[in-house]
Amino acid sequence: MKRILLSAALAFLTVPAIAQTTVKSCDRTVTFEAPPKAAVSNDVNLTEMMLVLGLRDRMVGYTGISGWKTLDAEMREGVAELPELASKYPSKEVLIGADADFYFAGWNYGMKVGGEVTPETLEPFGIKVYELTESCIHIGDKPKASLADLYNDLINLGKIFGKEDTAQELVATYKHELERIAATVPDGKEPLRVFVYDSGEDKPFTAGRYAMPTALIEAAGGVNVMDDFEKSWATVDWETVVEKDPDMVVIVNYGEVTADQKRDFMKNNPALAGIAAVKNDRFVVLDYVEATPGPRNLKAVGKLTEAFWGE
Repeated sequence: MKRILLSAALAFLTVPAIAQTTVKSCDRTVTFEAPPKAAVSNDVNLTEMMLVLGLRDRMVGYTGISGWKTLDAEMREGVAELPELASKYPSKEVLIGADADFYFAGWNYGMKVGGEVTPETLEPFGIKVYELTESCIHIGDKPKASLADLYNDLINLGKIFGKEDTAQELVATYKHELERIAATVPDGKEPLRVFVYDSGEDKPFTAGRYAMPTALIEAAGGVNVMDDFEKSWATVDWETVVEKDPDMVVIVNYGEVTADQKRDFMKNNPALAGIAAVKNDRFVVLDYVEATPGPRNLKAVGKLTEAFWGE
């Protein structure tokens, strides 16, 4: 009997602890002893990444949506049981007050360099941070925007939350869909020259080399005319846009100024009348949630491909 009890005790002692998970987040290595149980995501696209991985039951809320955007029916259903903890960027107190143990955000997606809410300021309160890959350019070097940025975030979230198989299957599905869309892009044609118009009248806010629309445009057989702009999302001047002479304008739809109003502004501005896209009335609209890294990027590539090359 003693031998049996001793064997049982030894077996108990040798049961492995919950395996640690370590992921790369921008320039940091983050280790998780166990999957988070009280996560908060910032912005609509990051929140959708959490939802598409089936992580709603691991969330205590989300932030940074209603202050700028309206939720469509699909998104409203996804977050129906979750509170919005802050309409724009959350304060440190908001996250601590929600007893959060995880914050999925990015630089200029819920955090600002040198701001109140950063991985370093949240660490003493037991809140671990995973940073959106696209946003890492704000704190260091990274390759130009790619759909691999989206895949990386989904795989890392899968690892963090013990949903790696789900994440891998999802990424495989997205890659297969991307191949299907790529097969519809005409061979032998020059890439369509495209400008992204996010907002602004005095000066346009646009997507540079490190912003996701660059990757979406390339996947659809185009090229971002601001590919040489060594920024993510930033402001340029209209003279540069006129000089680049894009064939197509992608309008990002969100906020108080509608996509129609943005298009009308460009069409009715005499200084922009000579641009090929304006002369030929070639505009396509992407919703914010399609233009920023997230599950709807594949839909965006399909929409762009149709607009670029469809009849």
